[in-house]
Amino acid sequence: MYIHKEGYRLLISLFLFFTAITVVMCIFSSPLNFFNYLLIVLMYGFLIALASFFRIPRRIFTEDDQQYISPADGTICTIEQTFEKEYLNCECLMVSVFMYGTDVHVNRYPISGTVDYVKYHKGNYFVASYPKSSIMNERASIGMILDNGQKILLRQVAGVMARRIVCYAHEGEKVKQNQELGFIKFGSRVDMFLPLGTEITVGLQDVVRNGVTPIGRTGSGEHKTDNVE
Repeated sequence: MYIHKEGYRLLISLFLFFTAITVVMCIFSSPLNFFNYLLIVLMYGFLIALASFFRIPRRIFTEDDQQYISPADGTICTIEQTFEKEYLNCECLMVSVFMYGTDVHVNRYPISGTVDYVKYHKGNYFVASYPKSSIMNERASIGMILDNGQKILLRQVAGVMARRIVCYAHEGEKVKQNQELGFIKFGSRVDMFLPLGTEITVGLQDVVRNGVTPIGRTGSGEHKTDNVE
């Protein structure tokens, strides 16, 4: 396990701040009393808890371009047919993963392909499990063209606690399955909009792991593009 780069600055800053407070207490409150020790334990306990949020466990990834692999850790909260009008402009299957605060919050590409569309949207901070949060909350949308010509859309959605979406995607970039897509800080969700005809292999409330759990099998699908070289 290691700490994700998105946590370095925050964790180092807090460590230095808490250390300075501890030194000041040792100088001006010697000998330390019960409340001093309690504050020290709470400060460093919070630091350890925060560090666990940015943890990246070492995993053996599932590599199979015949399957969509989960882009996030969490629980499947939505599986439904819907019309996606931002990028795909057609009926598709929407599969959403809700990430709790205790989940690993790095996001990964579910399959290999080329990034065709990237757009950040300002928005609200409703509970991420709320169905309309996908179009009302702060979010980042990433459209992809797969090697077989199919198109999919991924969407990072902020939640009540999530106040920053980090997206590494760039238009025209070729990406690999399980490559890092981005990071969402402090609870949120990731939506996948997949072609009709995709065989979904998870169910509602299933617990999934990024880079490991298959979400569905790629198929003939119904929406393709003619702009693939």
